[in-house]
Amino acid sequence: MKGFVSSRLHPVVNLLLLLVLMFAAACVAGFLFSVIGYLVYGVKLSEIGNVAQNPAAHPHGWEVVMLSQGLLLFGAFGCSALALVALMGYSWEEYFMPRRPVSWVWVAAAALLILGSIPAMSGIIEWNAKVHFPEFLHGFEQWARAKENQAQGLTTFLTRFNTTTRFLVGLLVIAVVPAISEELLFRGVIQRNLVQWFGSRHAGVWLAAFIFSAIHQQFFGFVPRFVLGLILGYLYEWSGNILVPMVAHFTQNAFQLLLLYLQQREWTASTFDPDSTDSLPWPWMLASLLFTAYLLYFLHQRWRAELVAPPTEMHVISSHGVAVAAADAEPTVRHTLGSKGVVVESAPPGPDAPTPQH
Repeated sequence: MKGFVSSRLHPVVNLLLLLVLMFAAACVAGFLFSVIGYLVYGVKLSEIGNVAQNPAAHPHGWEVVMLSQGLLLFGAFGCSALALVALMGYSWEEYFMPRRPVSWVWVAAAALLILGSIPAMSGIIEWNAKVHFPEFLHGFEQWARAKENQAQGLTTFLTRFNTTTRFLVGLLVIAVVPAISEELLFRGVIQRNLVQWFGSRHAGVWLAAFIFSAIHQQFFGFVPRFVLGLILGYLYEWSGNILVPMVAHFTQNAFQLLLLYLQQREWTASTFDPDSTDSLPWPWMLASLLFTAYLLYFLHQRWRAELVAPPTEMHVISSHGVAVAAADAEPTVRHTLGSKGVVVESAPPGPDAPTPQH
């Protein structure tokens, strides 16, 4: 399918176009939020800022902020990524899932990797929360800690799940929407274009993880979020399917929300503090580190094996779309994942090769 813009644009141009689309999508999402907020909750446009600053003072503050968070995140991140791909003439499946279908092993291992890394991550969280900047950055440190406290206060307010309905809404807005929208944007578009730009998987993954962590503007949680971004980035590079980091991202957020909900319903030990930045005992962290390293090694080896193993079916991408050919058929055009993203390899058709069906 031919797009409105060329699919051969330089990655830098693609990223600049993405910024434009993000701004436009954020404007549309903001307009929808203002309309829905007024019609459903009676919040006028002039009152939105006050509600956002002090949602506890408004009778529908929780609902309004949740609506704002969900619409803006899905619009500015998810919809802008999807729009860019559509403008270039790709199908979403073709662009975000160059290797498909993905084995259930990747999905299960991604979720297990996130859960298994939690004790090890607790040590990084504690270190980053207590870090101090040099004296000449003292003013910046004070500003950063104030931003951190403000964000923590809003998070604490939004995660007061006094009903099951609130928990389910929180699960949707804080776990499902970020897992979809942020992975489409950071891994699906930004990381892919950075890999193509620098010609290196590692450069693309590390830069995308840095941007992913920096955009949250929580500097005393920057390092653990950066490490999470690295894990999500390599999961996407190795699996070749955006669903894998989406599952991992959802598992990360949903598990934290579930612990909060259980603690608030007093279904866990009274000594449990979900907001604590203290690390877990070192034997747990060591075991977690070894388990995480093993899973990453296992997935890396599986990726290498899948690169050389003959697939059970091969996706042939032509100018008219995507067709599926049998594994013993030689396609005229084949897309594989190389160090610079998706690389086209041409191969002469065999005498009995079927014609792709579009």
